[in-house]
Amino acid sequence: MDSGQSSSDKTSEPVSNVVRDREATPVGPRIAERIAHLGTETAFAVSAEAAAFGAQGNRVYPFHLGDLNIPTPDNVVEASFKAIRDGKTGYCPNAGIPELRAALAADVSASHGISYSAENVAIEPGGKPVIGKFMLALMNPGDEVLYPNPGYPIYESQIEFNGGVAVPYGYFEGEHGFVIDLEALEAAVTPRTRLLVLNNLQNPMGAECSPQELEHLAEFVLRHDLTVLCDEAYFDIRYSGSSASLASLPGLSERSVILYTFSKKFAMTGWRLGAAIGPKQIIDVIAKLNVNDESCSNHFIQYGAVEGLTGDQSGPRKIISILHERRDAAAGILNETPGIRCYTPEVTFYLFPNVTAAMARKGITDVEDFRRAVLHETGVSVCSRVHFGRPQPGETEQYVRLAYSGIDTPQIVEGLGRLKAYLTGGEE
Repeated sequence: MDSGQSSSDKTSEPVSNVVRDREATPVGPRIAERIAHLGTETAFAVSAEAAAFGAQGNRVYPFHLGDLNIPTPDNVVEASFKAIRDGKTGYCPNAGIPELRAALAADVSASHGISYSAENVAIEPGGKPVIGKFMLALMNPGDEVLYPNPGYPIYESQIEFNGGVAVPYGYFEGEHGFVIDLEALEAAVTPRTRLLVLNNLQNPMGAECSPQELEHLAEFVLRHDLTVLCDEAYFDIRYSGSSASLASLPGLSERSVILYTFSKKFAMTGWRLGAAIGPKQIIDVIAKLNVNDESCSNHFIQYGAVEGLTGDQSGPRKIISILHERRDAAAGILNETPGIRCYTPEVTFYLFPNVTAAMARKGITDVEDFRRAVLHETGVSVCSRVHFGRPQPGETEQYVRLAYSGIDTPQIVEGLGRLKAYLTGGEE
C-alpha cells in the first residue's frame, strides 16, 4: 500500500466522484428533444391560481376558462345512456359510427352549402385532436404555417412540435370588431408557406370575418396554393345573424378541413367529441391516424351526438339564450367601466376588452401584473393576451379575455361590479 493508505480509502474516493457526477447530471430517462417544442394552454395555470386564491377563503368569479356550467341537453344524455344499455361499449369504426358520420355530413352540408357525405367525416375525441392530425397529414418538417395570434395556443404548439415553422398573423381594432391584418398576412408568405389556420368566430377575441374578408382570404388561399384548417368550434354559438365559412366559397371546400366540435353547441366539453370534415383523401389519412392514436372515439357517446344533431333542438336554443343574457350583462358593465373599451361580438362566449387605459389608471405597465391585481383585489379571474400566443413586435395595446360560459349572470354582475369599483376607486 502507498503512503499507508488503506484499501477502504482507495475505493471510497472513486465512489464519491461517481456520486458527485450523478448529482451534476439529471437522474432518470432522457426526455425526447421534441418535447421542448410542445406548448400548452396557460389558461389552466390561471385556473390553478384562481383555485389557490379561492382555497384561502376568497370569493372567485371564474372568467378565465372557456368551459360551460350549463347542462348537456337531456335528450343527448338519455340517448347516450340508452346506447350503454344497448351494449354500445366496445370498439367502433375508427372514423366513427356510420350514423354519426352521415348525420354530421348532412348537418354541415345544410349549414355550409357544401355537398358532404359520410366519407368526408372523421369522428374525433374532441375538436383539439383535429389540429394535430391536420398538421401530421399535410405538413412536412420545415413547412411554414400561418396561424392567428392572438389565437388558440395549441395551433402554435402543434405546428412546432411536428416540425413546422409557425408564422403568426395578427388583428387590429376595427369599427365593429377585430379585423385580420390582411397586409401583414400577405407579407408573411414565403415559398415555404403551405397551410393557413383560420379560426373564424375566434377565440379569444370573438372576431368574425366580414364577407369581404372571406372573399379576400379565398383569393389569397387560391393564389398561394394553400390548404386551410377552418376551426369552426364556435360556428353555432351566435346571437344574431348567421355564420359563414371560408370552406363555402368557390374552390375552397376542396382545400379546407373543418374542425367541428360538439363541446360548445351541446355543452359537451367533458364528453370529448368532435370531427374533421373535408376532402376524402385527407379524411382517410386522419382516420388512419385515429387507428394509431386512440383506435376510435367513445362508442356510446356518438349515439348521443346523433340525437343532438337530429333530435329536439330546444336544448341548444336554451344554451344560446343563457349565453346571450350573460354576454349582454358582461359587455354592458365593461363598457360602463372607465379605462375599458369592449366590443360586443355576436359570436362565441368571449370578450376581449382593451384595458390599456385601466392599467394606466392603476399605474400598472405589465398586463400579467394587472391580471393578478384584479384577481386579488376583486376576485375576478381572467386570462390576458399573453395566454394566446407570444406577443408580436409593435403591439402596444393591452387586453384581457373574459369567458362568460362558466359563470351565471348574477355572479357576472357582482364580479364585474367589483372590478368597476376597483378601477374607479369609488368615483363615477
